[in-house]
Amino acid sequence: MRDSTRIIRSTLTPASPGEPLHSGPVFAAPYHTPGDPSDAPYSYARSHNPTWTELERAIAQMESGPGYEASALVFASGMAATTAVFGAVLRPGDAVVMPSNAYFAARVLVQEYFTKMGIELRTAPTEGNAQAELLEGAKLLWIETPSNPTMEVCDIAVLCEAAHRAGALVAVDNTTATPLGQSPLALGADFSVASDAKSMTGHSDLLLGHVATRDPELLAKIDQWRTLTGGILGPMEAWLALRSIATLPLRLERSCENAQRIAEFLTTRKEVESVLYPGLPSHPGHAIAAKQMRYFGAVLSFILHDRAAAEKFLATSKLLTEATSFGGITTTAERRARWGGDAIPEGFIRLSAGCEAIEDLIDDITQALDALQ
Repeated sequence: MRDSTRIIRSTLTPASPGEPLHSGPVFAAPYHTPGDPSDAPYSYARSHNPTWTELERAIAQMESGPGYEASALVFASGMAATTAVFGAVLRPGDAVVMPSNAYFAARVLVQEYFTKMGIELRTAPTEGNAQAELLEGAKLLWIETPSNPTMEVCDIAVLCEAAHRAGALVAVDNTTATPLGQSPLALGADFSVASDAKSMTGHSDLLLGHVATRDPELLAKIDQWRTLTGGILGPMEAWLALRSIATLPLRLERSCENAQRIAEFLTTRKEVESVLYPGLPSHPGHAIAAKQMRYFGAVLSFILHDRAAAEKFLATSKLLTEATSFGGITTTAERRARWGGDAIPEGFIRLSAGCEAIEDLIDDITQALDALQ
């Protein structure tokens, strides 16, 4: 069965006469648990919820591949999912290897909290598989590919092999690609982690994340972390996510096609100093991305001359909604350096292609670039 069919059908209920096609959200804190609580499938909402279960099954199916079945756990946000991996795996004296250009909040989390609890942080760029040089004695390798916002690419399979030889576990931040666009577990990763507020649910109205793994022991550690820390998803959010995931194949295909067209167009404009998108043959990581990604993603970045040019471009555009985050059905863009924390030029723009007509988007980008002349 093909991916799009599996994803769409995964949200359906069993075909029982008179039952709705889709489950509704289950709102409960305690559940009926007479006798031994282990005999009841649900006991208390900090540990489990039937709506989470449905969503986790749908995500796990996406994270699974030929010859293996994955399991998934959902969290209140992508950062809650990220924290769960660090918290469940790392102990004082351990070392974690991260990209120096990983998602800013993940870096701050380790720098400001975990290092102060005795964790050693080692960093190297994503590009060129540079993290492989820092793996000796490490407990965890954290990969993000394509990186956000610089769109650098590393070889997941090569790094997983190197990490496992060194005795380290591997987690991949797969937010930009989604499990439909890239399968970290199939490439050897121990954890696939994502903020599902982005392309996975795609409507810019939810905050959630997930961790997936093939290993039952690792799953149990992540599950215990979630139960004890309470970084849980509400049933309404889980239900909305389940509803939204069914349209992922349609949304991702359209937004990635739009991103490719926009990236190609931007390379023809003299106002644009550089375009960063793994779908371009000129991208340094294109060959690796083509090998390990089914879609090149909805996100691209490009560099204008300076801050003034970037701000004028965004102000002149009529169809690029200026907002942070990415992966929605609406095309968004922002001057990313306004947040700080990333080593990028002041004219650096991150753009997330939505699902609008590409002709309208290109026309709008054209007139906004023309205004810079």
